[in-house]
Amino acid sequence: MGVPGDDDVVQIQEGRNPGEPCVITVNCPDKTGLGCDICRIILEFGLYITKGDVSTDGIWCYIVLWVVPRSALLCMRWSNLKDRLQAICPPCLASFYFNQQPTRSFPVYLLKFCCLDRKGLLHDVTQVFCELELTLQKVKVTTTPDGRVLDLFFITDNMELMHTKNRQDETCKRLQAVLQDSCISCELQLAGPEYECNQALSSDMRKLRKTNVTLDNSISPAHTLLQIRCADHKGLLYDTMRALKDMNMKILYGRFSPRITGYCDLDLFIQQKDGKKIVDPEKQSALCSRLKLEMLHPLRVIIANRGPDTELVVANPVELSGKGRPRVFYDVTFVLKALGICIFSAEIGRRSASEREWEVYRFLLDENCEFQLTSIIARNQIVDKVRRTLMGW
Repeated sequence: MGVPGDDDVVQIQEGRNPGEPCVITVNCPDKTGLGCDICRIILEFGLYITKGDVSTDGIWCYIVLWVVPRSALLCMRWSNLKDRLQAICPPCLASFYFNQQPTRSFPVYLLKFCCLDRKGLLHDVTQVFCELELTLQKVKVTTTPDGRVLDLFFITDNMELMHTKNRQDETCKRLQAVLQDSCISCELQLAGPEYECNQALSSDMRKLRKTNVTLDNSISPAHTLLQIRCADHKGLLYDTMRALKDMNMKILYGRFSPRITGYCDLDLFIQQKDGKKIVDPEKQSALCSRLKLEMLHPLRVIIANRGPDTELVVANPVELSGKGRPRVFYDVTFVLKALGICIFSAEIGRRSASEREWEVYRFLLDENCEFQLTSIIARNQIVDKVRRTLMGW
């Protein structure tokens, strides 16, 4: 079999009829964490993986994923998705194995604009970022007493075109179109050097406790079989791949199949980075514990008092590579807009806790809304709605 060309590395076959899954096929040289990177991009495009097959001999991999849009209103840019997936695949050249290049870092740009405040403003702006394939790295949103909003967004461009004037003009014009007459100013520039909890489970979340993770070394002489039985949620495959990538585990073969009952089965044949099975009891225990934690708490959502104000806090683990979970800011602002809750200020930052780095989203909520934010019932409703949206339920 010959080496595929660049156009053959990623193939996307759209469904023939509305509602039918789209099939994404990736055929390229293997590398540690490739499955995690692929799942992150698919999640970033608002797609849900319904089924998947992964096969690799440690040198070459073949991945097939069946995906559907999370929303019927989602306007899919399949050509952009293909370009993004091809960009993370190792090149189909023999020299790749002897001269691998380090992961590229995209330049960070500062987008600053001032406008009049209104309900749903932050979500509408975030939707523009998703459509333009811009990733939020850091956010600082402040509402002034006179009803104006000063927003600072530190962003990276997944299409790597922000250095061009056309791309910068397009970004500003799209934002101005959303802001309409409320826009006072909009500036985009390269960022300067300054850019460098316990949780109670609701009834819907209790099913996450039924997660079962097992390791079996008797099936294959060269691989450890990892079996996961758990409740399905948005980004499940990404969370699993991220944990394995962070622990330097290689996936040789895998199959993902959801059940009608809302639970799913995940079978993966894995090896350590040195190509050996996982036989050390301590390593086995650490791997199972880590995966159970990822399934139980893929993200954290709480509401707390911040002085006299009410703050919504969402946190999710960050990959060792430094990448955060996609579309969190989009989903949270979508829920708050739907609930009619205005955001007084918002921030995205990084925190280290429990020997891990977390991406923390903080939203200071405006008291002038339909919800009595001092009420425990209202707070639980907000947390439950945000969590269910983030989990895809």
